[in-house]
Amino acid sequence: MIKWLGNNRRLALRLLGTILAIVLTVVLVREEAWGDVVGAIRQLSWTRIAGALALVIASRLFVAARWYVLLRSGDVKISVGQAAALTFTGLFSNNFLPTTIGGDVVRLAGAMQLGYDRAVCLASIAADRLIGMLGMFFTLPLGLVPTVQNLGQGATQALAWPGLVRRGIEFVRRTVQTFSIWFGKPFALLAALGCTWGHMLCTFITMYVLIQALGGHVGLTLIAGLWSVAYFVTLVPISINGYGVQELSLTFLFSTIAGLSAPTSLTVAVLMRTLYVAVSLVGAFYLPGVLAAVDKRQPAGPPID
Repeated sequence: MIKWLGNNRRLALRLLGTILAIVLTVVLVREEAWGDVVGAIRQLSWTRIAGALALVIASRLFVAARWYVLLRSGDVKISVGQAAALTFTGLFSNNFLPTTIGGDVVRLAGAMQLGYDRAVCLASIAADRLIGMLGMFFTLPLGLVPTVQNLGQGATQALAWPGLVRRGIEFVRRTVQTFSIWFGKPFALLAALGCTWGHMLCTFITMYVLIQALGGHVGLTLIAGLWSVAYFVTLVPISINGYGVQELSLTFLFSTIAGLSAPTSLTVAVLMRTLYVAVSLVGAFYLPGVLAAVDKRQPAGPPID
């Protein structure tokens, strides 16, 4: 056991962080009364739930389209259907196989199984994630400014933490290195960024629909900003796939900054996770073949955290 912990320190820390975050979420649910959360969920009509589900599906299709654009511009002749299938398989892996294999590894193995160039596919996955982060940077100020104003000096000091500066420098370095294939193809990068914004818009509207259905009132721009803040919080590698951390972050931000009640904020956070997990189930149909490829090839892990 000690030897395993020594060889898998990062994984062990993430497992510990995930368990702690989930426990804190459960404690939060108990404090806010589970009955209040259930009551809030019961306010949702099937029409609203179906609309939110359709928006989440659309957001995931934009994510698949983003990767497809990057692959095609890198001279990988993948089809739309193949890119979508591998994207949903990766999403499923992130949600249900987080401790053994990541979604990026699944996508890479699937692309290699189809006979596509490993180097370009690996670079496209890194670029895909970086463009996703870049898109969130555009809406981050919408949430960062009110967060700093509400939390005061402590938030300002936290944002100025040297570790964040180092991460920013590392992000720029990796971006330049990763995008070398696409520097001569600006239209492909713009198209990929456009897909990111489409995904983001669907996500923000989903939250808007759920909040309105629960009787809350938060503007779309503030939703976009606070979601972006929570997104970057979940990038800190203390939890597997952001489990617990995302729910706690969203609950805190929307109850403290947006003025929603804690039960409503928690309900929206849980519903967003549930919708994402439900949509990712599509990837289960394609997973067995991709896992077989992983066993045969054992590709490298995800390019970035």
